[in-house]
Amino acid sequence: MYVAVKGGERAIDAAHEWLADERRGAPDVAELSISQIREQLSLAVNRVMAEGSLYDPDLAALAIKQARGDMIEAIFLIRAYRTTLPRFGVSAPIDTGAMRCDRRISATFKDLPGGQILGPTFDYTHRLLDFALMADGAVSPEVKEGGPTDAVPLPHVTEFLDREGLLQPEPEDNTPPRDLTREPLDFPADRPLKLQALARGDEGFVLSMAYSTQRGYARNHPFVGELRIGRVAVSMDIPELGFAIDLGEITVSECETVNQFTGSKTEPPQFTRGYGLVFGQSERKAISMALVDRALRWEELGEDNVGAPAQDAEFVLSHSDNVQATGFLEHIKLPHYVDFQSELELIRRLRAEAMMASTGPREAAE
Repeated sequence: MYVAVKGGERAIDAAHEWLADERRGAPDVAELSISQIREQLSLAVNRVMAEGSLYDPDLAALAIKQARGDMIEAIFLIRAYRTTLPRFGVSAPIDTGAMRCDRRISATFKDLPGGQILGPTFDYTHRLLDFALMADGAVSPEVKEGGPTDAVPLPHVTEFLDREGLLQPEPEDNTPPRDLTREPLDFPADRPLKLQALARGDEGFVLSMAYSTQRGYARNHPFVGELRIGRVAVSMDIPELGFAIDLGEITVSECETVNQFTGSKTEPPQFTRGYGLVFGQSERKAISMALVDRALRWEELGEDNVGAPAQDAEFVLSHSDNVQATGFLEHIKLPHYVDFQSELELIRRLRAEAMMASTGPREAAE
């Protein structure tokens, strides 16, 4: 047993060394720096921060480098590191109405105060490979027209519908929400807990659930009321001072969808909303999150459950976490020798019994 353990340790050490070599790649190619990953692979960094539940671009870039670009592994690294950090307090809710927007669009109102801000987006690109990016040396950036709106806060588009009473009001609840990063998910889950799970859920899974609602697997007909991306201040109440102070700024993506709603036994005809809020520029995730949030509200709004997967909170939330899913999936790579041997013996015995029953003892022995 001791020899086997030592042999296993040597094999694992060798695997670690090989992994380090593969991570580094060809030594004649310059090594990626953390700042390069942070600045030039910012969307990957944003995803790792969002699903890792830790806003730190440098650490997210480090995780991506260490994971060789494996996003789920990088998210796992960030979550593991996050658990080691002390918690000093709780920040106040961010005010997205005061966001300094780099991007702000609405699919429901063409002319709105502050205007539409296209910002940095792939929406209008031709999806053609730009071979100029393969050239060595700096490429002259295009001149940006417009920019973040630092002067005047931009009102949310949904406020216009609120004034006419056409949008379902959000219920006020001052109960502190449960913290999914400190206690396990359980059911029934209230909306704040659902939103937390969706915010750190796998982008691909949440996107698939959102897509399913658009294809008819839930009564969900959304308009993007507003999508905004920008910087917001994070503040914290300091008891010794008696007031809140700003700790810094973070970039977030926020999406509010406006959905058709013909009314129910408990609610009048009106528009309802779905909501998504994610770290960084993660608009696909924010939109997907808003669509799934709305689908999960069927019971609260008195709608019928049509059996769509996106309406099943336990199904959606229990399978959205990519770290948990990866752990359960990849554990089957670990040794299961004893289990398999027992299964093997069982199959052999059943085959022998079946053979004896069909051919008789003499033929089975032969």
